[in-house]
Amino acid sequence: MNVNQMIEWAAVILILVGSIVSVISAFGMIRLPDVYTRSHAATKSSTLSVLSCLLGAFVYFWIHDGYVSVRLILGILFVFVTAPVAGHLICRAAYRSRVPLAEGSGEDELKAKLFIDKDE
Repeated sequence: MNVNQMIEWAAVILILVGSIVSVISAFGMIRLPDVYTRSHAATKSSTLSVLSCLLGAFVYFWIHDGYVSVRLILGILFVFVTAPVAGHLICRAAYRSRVPLAEGSGEDELKAKLFIDKDE
């Protein structure tokens, strides 16, 4: 087994790990109780899975075909920057729309500071 084959296997393992993390993220979206924890599953693990798959594809094409794909690099950067920001904004919009927290979430310390004039 030469070096190119070992690097190709590393790319395959990256893609496999990304797909497994994606399935775990899907289970998190189904099982978690409220929008805030679901957003955590959607942004953190999905970002990791997409980045892992894109990185595996990038490494494979770099070693196998001998060229660097600028589209894959831009895709990696785009997902890395936009997915966590989108998750944060979704949670912020949900909180300001007064979507309730799941039972057992603990104390909501931001409520007293954000909704001072508005009583429920």
